[in-house]
Amino acid sequence: MSTPRLRNDTPERAGLDPKEISALVTDFRALTAGDRPWAAGAVVVAGRGPVIAVEEASGYAVRYAAYDAEHDRGVELPDAERVPATVTTPFDLASLTKLFTAVAAVQQIERGTLGIDTRVGDCLPGFRAAARHGITVRQLLTHTSGLRPELPLHDCPDDTARLQLLRTEPPTAPRGRYRYSDLNMLLLQHVLERVTGRGLDDLIRDGITRPLGMTATGFGPCDGAAATEDQRRPWAKADRGMLRGTVHDENAWALGGVAGHAGLFGTGRDLAVFCRALLAGGTYGPARILGTDFVGLLLAAPGLGFAVDQPWFMGELAGPLAAGHTGFTGTSVVLDRATDTFLVLLANVVHPRRRRPDSAPRAALATRLAHAVRGA
Repeated sequence: MSTPRLRNDTPERAGLDPKEISALVTDFRALTAGDRPWAAGAVVVAGRGPVIAVEEASGYAVRYAAYDAEHDRGVELPDAERVPATVTTPFDLASLTKLFTAVAAVQQIERGTLGIDTRVGDCLPGFRAAARHGITVRQLLTHTSGLRPELPLHDCPDDTARLQLLRTEPPTAPRGRYRYSDLNMLLLQHVLERVTGRGLDDLIRDGITRPLGMTATGFGPCDGAAATEDQRRPWAKADRGMLRGTVHDENAWALGGVAGHAGLFGTGRDLAVFCRALLAGGTYGPARILGTDFVGLLLAAPGLGFAVDQPWFMGELAGPLAAGHTGFTGTSVVLDRATDTFLVLLANVVHPRRRRPDSAPRAALATRLAHAVRGA
């Protein structure tokens, strides 16, 4: 059975308070204003049910030529050379990639080709440390494997050395305790590729983005993407210069741009479709990417890949039926099954260089959306 596709309409038609939605847009535009904005450029998409009530762009996809370390500021491009952000601008999704890896994994669980409590070592006997410690697929998806947050794969001389580092890395914290780690999704990528015989990029394209019509979402390189960082040591982990259209994450870059934890680029509209499909129980239009029960498995606390009920970036939209994720480049999604709402924020906060993460703007916009629901 086909489900309604997203359409743009008024806040009232979405069942949202127009005053709160207007305030959300004002707050959003302020994020890219001034000499030292929260982000150089950003896109927000928010709605309820099948209705998009907000789809806005602000600031610049490309604003700076470089980062001036001596004066701690960006080297501004001339006005004529700046590239304004638009609602069709692709952004580096960073760790939002993990959500797609998680959906790809749950698809295999639904098909019976993978068990949620399957041991990694049963699929990947060469991953000796994971096999020795009995790490499971569930632990990878819930970040309870005990693996450290990351490894310096970008410093390895070749792919063989990178693979060896992953194969021999043991847990360094008690299993069963939450510890967010990119390594979980890298191991899960290897598991998925082994049990399916296909690359992660193919699994995500053929299993998620193509059936949902997310034509602007995929692994890089990505023409026309918003710029990210003037990536240089010592603040970065590699010397790559100003990045645009190639993945910001150094480990994903070292792995060729396709990684379980980072590497996807996409637009706000595409991410809204992704959210809408999950809110509709795994369907969008005539496409079905997951069964309703498996969407529930994905989004129920503690969440498989998804974070659940996290006020630090969900604001007052947080609750036991609210799930989502953030990305280091400035991206985030929140979908709330209790109110049938979604909020997508894409930004290049790392342009022209990375800084201490600040999720207060994410939480503030989500709170505006929560107020819009309550005030409708």
